[in-house]
Amino acid sequence: MFFVSLQIHSKTTTVLIFRGINIAPGTLKTIFRAFKYPNYRLYYYGQSISLIGTWVQNIAMGWLLYRITGSALLLGTVAFAQQIPSLFIMPLAGVLADRFNRKKVIIISQAAAMVVAFVLAITVLMDVVTVPMILFLAATNGVILAFDTPFRNSFVPDMITHKEDLGNAIALNSSLYNLARFIGPPIGGLLIAAVGEGWCFFINGVSFLAVLGCLFAMNVKVKQRTKVKGSIFRELREGVNYAFTEKPLRYLLTLVALSSFFGLPFQALLPVFAADILQGESELLGLLTGALGFGALSGAFYLAARKNVHTIPVTIFRTALLFAISLGIFALSPYKALSFVMMAATGFGMIVHFNSTNTIIQTIADEDKRGRVVALYSLSFMGITPLGSLAAGWFSEMIGVPYTVFAFSLVCIASAMLFGKRLPVVFRRVVRKI
Repeated sequence: MFFVSLQIHSKTTTVLIFRGINIAPGTLKTIFRAFKYPNYRLYYYGQSISLIGTWVQNIAMGWLLYRITGSALLLGTVAFAQQIPSLFIMPLAGVLADRFNRKKVIIISQAAAMVVAFVLAITVLMDVVTVPMILFLAATNGVILAFDTPFRNSFVPDMITHKEDLGNAIALNSSLYNLARFIGPPIGGLLIAAVGEGWCFFINGVSFLAVLGCLFAMNVKVKQRTKVKGSIFRELREGVNYAFTEKPLRYLLTLVALSSFFGLPFQALLPVFAADILQGESELLGLLTGALGFGALSGAFYLAARKNVHTIPVTIFRTALLFAISLGIFALSPYKALSFVMMAATGFGMIVHFNSTNTIIQTIADEDKRGRVVALYSLSFMGITPLGSLAAGWFSEMIGVPYTVFAFSLVCIASAMLFGKRLPVVFRRVVRKI
């Protein structure tokens, strides 16, 4: 990736210009150094199986809905239904993540998601599934995910004893998610063609047994938390004030929100690109999503190999720009090969951008406010994205999917450039905090 060097002086910060294309070499021991923690290893292994099942389900749900309706608007609507609960629930869940045992809540949420997967499988296999039913189950899954995400993200530091390994653990967590994104969709595409969408949902339900088994096997020491002083809403307000008082956090959360609203909705529209723009079947949809996952996985390992936290703000700026530009080229591409390449570049930029932001936030946030700050970070893309998905679906009905995604990518480019102007302020504050 782009190599950027930084010089730090006592009173000034100088960000030196881009020098060339270079990837700092990292050994496997450096990349996987968080694996020295037994609890983290168990967590990683269990999630790796479960998340593959989740991506098999995601690809099957999008294809099922588009096969039944042929509507880009409904693709955006189901993404909206699955993600909109985050907008209302996630901030409160962030407060609860600072109060309750994170491991126990994760077990409950994962078990609930398993039940939803089995219900979805049964309705499809019995051929009684309807569009309202899909929307309801997607919304139910969204409620579960909204509770689960702040607990799961803030649970990572509970497994890591030394703070210097936290960034590596977060990057490996991202590699885990994107390894599943790389492997799951092609498997899902093949399974849809071979046995249909119903068995994809059933396989996802079974995959939850792996993560539940590993969670029960973990022995995590519960960290001492500060005594609760007020109501949930008072603590929520305190967390919001804390996050937006700090300029670096405010700038980072704003960039993530804009990138999410205008950038991430393309994922809900991929079935249209596969079926109508590139003239393919479910296998092509799986390959496109797999290319996205390959790029994201590469980005996650790139982050895991890095040791310097203070260079991350520059990385965020450059990869936010890479994400937006690649997405714009993909939107107008009529060629499969070019689309695959741009999907991989989009995935790389997307994951490095978002996870670098996550690393900085978790590094500088106070322990007693970490759950709330992480919830705001998660809300910035999981709560904002459904609104973008709904808008993208609506615009797609009027001007077409390719032009909608292209127009949205231009907004992402503008937001990245705006963040670039604020970069010196962000960098100085982050270095001072670290």
